[in-house]
Amino acid sequence: QVQLEESGGGLVQAGGSLRLSCAASERTFSSYAVGWFRQAPGKERQFVAAINWNGGGTYYADSVKGRFTASRDNAGNTVYLQMNSLKPGDTAVYYCAAGRFLSAQAMGRSSEYDYWGHGTQVTIAS
Repeated sequence: QVQLEESGGGLVQAGGSLRLSCAASERTFSSYAVGWFRQAPGKERQFVAAINWNGGGTYYADSVKGRFTASRDNAGNTVYLQMNSLKPGDTAVYYCAAGRFLSAQAMGRSSEYDYWGHGTQVTIAS
């Protein structure tokens, strides 16, 4: 059982930056792919970014390409999402999720992940 905890959310002005962290309880976290998803009020949860187990592959939704960067520190059991040039449309609750043996295509599907954090609120003011 892997427990995930997100942190780093908050309120920033449009154009600003935030770095989200996803900390895991288990050392086996290093063998998991990690995805970032977000859900705005009244909308479905959507894929944002993902990183494979060793950080060698990263994947992004078109809406965040060039602005968001996923990275990981396996020694520290933590995955990060650096978010730059934030827009009001990025406002949502952001979740991290972990899954094993995911293909690149699978990483974009929330149903493929086994463990989820409780989310962190990101609010971008215009």
